[in-house]
Amino acid sequence: MSDTPTTSAGCNEVEITYCTQCRWLLRAAWMAQELLTTFEEEITRLTLIPGSGGVFEVRANGVLVWSRKLQQGFPEIAELKRLVRDRIAPERDLGHIDRRTRGRP
Repeated sequence: MSDTPTTSAGCNEVEITYCTQCRWLLRAAWMAQELLTTFEEEITRLTLIPGSGGVFEVRANGVLVWSRKLQQGFPEIAELKRLVRDRIAPERDLGHIDRRTRGRP
């Protein structure tokens, strides 16, 4: 049994919920494109979910990995890739992204 939770049949799903009132669709779409490009073989479904009230959240396999309200801002794309990777493909090396942070907690 894997430590990485997945949805049915081993699918890896990512959801990005963004505030339509704040006009964050382009930010959400850009982050989606970055994740899909990096994890083209691992992500089986990526969903953009319109929301309101300043929401910007990212979930990987149902687990909240980023919340703008909790983290008080938006993630840097390298950090978001690491967080998603840890949920969907923890064994995967992210190359220069991982090397840049080696030695940091």
